[in-house]
Amino acid sequence: MSDTPSSAGNVYVAYKSNSYLFGGNAPYVEEMYENYLQNPGSVPDNWRSYFDALQHVPAVDGTDARDVPHLPVVNAFAERAKQGGTKVVIAAGADSDLGRKRVFTQQLIAAYRNVGQRWADLDPLKRTERPAIPELEPSFYGFSDADLETVFNTSNTFFGKETMPLRELLNALRETYCGSIGAEYMYITDQAQKRWWQEKLESIRSKPNFTADKKKHILERLTAAEGLERYLHTKYVGQKRFSLEGGESFIAAMDELIQQAGAKGIQEIVIGMAHRGRLNVLVNTLGKMPKDLFAEFDHTAPEDLPAGDVKYHQGFSSDVSTPGGPVHLSLAFNPSHLEIVNPVVEGSVRARMDRRGDARGSQVLPVLVHGDAAFAGQGVNQETLALAQTRGYSTGGTVHLIINNQIGFTTSDPRDLRSTLYCTDIVKGVESPVLHVNGDDPEAVVLAVQLALEYRLEFRKDVVVDIICFRKLGHNEQDTPSLTQPLMYKKIASHPGTRKLYADKLAAQGLGESLGDDMVKAYRAALDEGRHTVDPVLTNFKSKYAVDWAPFLGKKWTDAADTAIPLTEWKRIADRLTTIPENVTPHQLVKKVYADRAAMGRGEINVDWGMGEHMAFATLVASGYAVRLSGEDCGRGTFTHRHAVIHDQNREKWDEGTYIPLQNVAENQAPFVVIDSILSEEAVLGFEYGYAGSDPNTLVIWEAQFGDFANGAQVVIDQFIASGEVKWGRLNGLTLMLPHGYEGQGPEHSSARLERFMQLAADTNMQIVQPTTASQIFHVLRRQMIRPLRKPLVLFTPKSLLRNKDATSPLSEFTKGGFQTVLPEQNADVVKKADKVKRVIVCSGKVYYDLVKKREEKGADDVAIVRIEQLYPFPHKAFAAEIKRFPNATDIVWCQDEPQNQGAWFFIQHQIHENMLEGQKLGYAGRAASASPAVGYAHLHQEQQKHLIEAAFAKLKGFILTK
Repeated sequence: MSDTPSSAGNVYVAYKSNSYLFGGNAPYVEEMYENYLQNPGSVPDNWRSYFDALQHVPAVDGTDARDVPHLPVVNAFAERAKQGGTKVVIAAGADSDLGRKRVFTQQLIAAYRNVGQRWADLDPLKRTERPAIPELEPSFYGFSDADLETVFNTSNTFFGKETMPLRELLNALRETYCGSIGAEYMYITDQAQKRWWQEKLESIRSKPNFTADKKKHILERLTAAEGLERYLHTKYVGQKRFSLEGGESFIAAMDELIQQAGAKGIQEIVIGMAHRGRLNVLVNTLGKMPKDLFAEFDHTAPEDLPAGDVKYHQGFSSDVSTPGGPVHLSLAFNPSHLEIVNPVVEGSVRARMDRRGDARGSQVLPVLVHGDAAFAGQGVNQETLALAQTRGYSTGGTVHLIINNQIGFTTSDPRDLRSTLYCTDIVKGVESPVLHVNGDDPEAVVLAVQLALEYRLEFRKDVVVDIICFRKLGHNEQDTPSLTQPLMYKKIASHPGTRKLYADKLAAQGLGESLGDDMVKAYRAALDEGRHTVDPVLTNFKSKYAVDWAPFLGKKWTDAADTAIPLTEWKRIADRLTTIPENVTPHQLVKKVYADRAAMGRGEINVDWGMGEHMAFATLVASGYAVRLSGEDCGRGTFTHRHAVIHDQNREKWDEGTYIPLQNVAENQAPFVVIDSILSEEAVLGFEYGYAGSDPNTLVIWEAQFGDFANGAQVVIDQFIASGEVKWGRLNGLTLMLPHGYEGQGPEHSSARLERFMQLAADTNMQIVQPTTASQIFHVLRRQMIRPLRKPLVLFTPKSLLRNKDATSPLSEFTKGGFQTVLPEQNADVVKKADKVKRVIVCSGKVYYDLVKKREEKGADDVAIVRIEQLYPFPHKAFAAEIKRFPNATDIVWCQDEPQNQGAWFFIQHQIHENMLEGQKLGYAGRAASASPAVGYAHLHQEQQKHLIEAAFAKLKGFILTK
């Protein structure tokens, strides 16, 4: 440090450059300074002396006026310290030296609170020496050995004493911040939260005081964790299981978290975790019967799913007893994409909170278990953390547990592992505290979990427990880790194991020489008998909040759904929907939109897309089905067609400046929620998938700003939406709205990548729909809830059709009929002369209107145009019926906007061919194959569009498939 006391001893520097005094602690110092200005006796003596001296700093104008209280509080202290330079004159001699040391004592305390964790005893393998951190040494501040017995004021600490000798203070700081727990919290802005941590940690010096029975229970959980792994390692040699060995304290942590959460009123816990330790959690935390797990290893377990999944991806649910009553545990199914399960868990938790009316998360707790490398390396964590405190996605705080084996997957070289000091540093952006804890100190691990849960319940924020341990075996049980980490694995090979160390410790405390061995034998006997290892697991408890999925099982997509609305009901709801209260002043453009919608509701003009969509939502909530719509700018709609949220032009207070008509359509209606999401696709879509998977009675919709942006959430689509049912048997009715349409907006604003969804379509796993009229969007949205089928619905929604009058629908199409998977030829003259038709053009989406216009220009009444509105499951019966209407047609042409290697062509040609008549030929009209979804040059787009429309009417050439 360059600033030092002056040689004269009568001047010292106000250390405004010191990070502990003026960095993260600035709000605390400012608050204390304001208290001093109002009442000097309200602050500790050492600070009062310092502030007294500060009052004599000459002001810029040369005066020496005392400072006064500031309202509101500003950076008064920092500004005062700057006046006339940074020197503060105080009394000379011994008093000067003592005053300086008092300030230095506060800096020493701040240093331990800030970076003490870097000196903490955290690594069970002790692979590296403690780093040199001068700020934690008294000599850094000019203290000598003679000062160690000097008594200083410590009233701003929670060590239980107003004053302490420097030696005792130093020991207290090191015990608190440099033991088996290393705490990080000083970057938190809120002073109350920082003081909470200081009180919790310093009052007990970060050391637990557990009873003998508690210690025995911890040992029993360690024995269970180790016992299962060794049993599997012996019985199923070399089989992949992602062992927890080296991190057994994690099972003790999970047990403590569940029991304490139950005692504090939590009734449901949803857990997300990757592979490592998953089998251990299934058996030793959730109570899966060991014999059922062994059956999976033996390949004798039932295989009743179309695909199934590997053991370490499986989820599970159970009910366990806690001091506060039964707690329902749900371990989410998840794939090998590790952290992708995190937003899914958060969405599931939010759905459960909403079902209970638990706005603060007092009854439902999300717990996310991470690996160190995945937590630091995968961006979905940043996206999920960014949701934590937002209105539509908050879950009242998540408890994060990191199984930090210091090697990630296979990489332990710090030059390759990450770019941050800790794997947890990502959470500093949302000011979540972190407790790093040595996994070889299971009592410290349990204490850390207790504190984390208390913090979450007190402040409703995320909190992290980083359990630093090791991985006894390789990344999987077939690896040889010493190939790449030879020295690390020499240490691991000589490590006796956490259970053994703790058993020996308890024996030394007089709790029984044979206690550890007795527990090992008892657990082995339980495994041999295949019985529960968690006591008690409740087998016949059922919560009143549990969802009954029975009505949705075994349903078919062809099941009927009455989605029409009686005319009187339509008009009544439309009137409520389009009536804006007098005290709300909408923008003139929005006022015009709602005036038009009112006319649509009365049947005076055709219904457009926005009104059709709105009426679908309105009639659903009026009937008791909740609606949740989220996405980037979805309240207004990317293309300003929705206006579900009306912003009062005279008010901008967030809690009173908006009006949502869909929340006011009926008495006792179901909730309608519309949320503008953060700029995230992956986490938000994962969240909505999790929500829909926990609530089959809510229409859950995620809308991409442009359909192309689903690219950023492809993992969720591939590994959950498309395959969740066949892998895990999980039903899900999530709806995706993906704006799609070639209108010259370039490669990233044209295509929602229809071809990707078509490639994923199999096993009736989802519904892929591209509606082209307002009535069709109305009916398909209602069908999604009214029909008791819960399958993902992927809607390719338009852009230009939102305002195209040709895409509007008469009122009669809403009060009768339903969603049509195939829209037949609409031209009456063509239908009358069906036997004259020589060509049937088959298409989907916006291109239909271009084709109709071209046919009118050409007067080609021998060409019929048929729209496929539901691309998957393909409506064979409806399509075959349309083809048969034109028995003399020789040519069938599939026309699309997309390039030939994209869009629906490669999927749909086989469906069309299956329904063609004898002698008919199938051709393609569309853009040529392309590496890019669309061109970026407007003139080239127009040229391509003109060519493909003309090709639909021209003589077949190129690819021709004959029946």
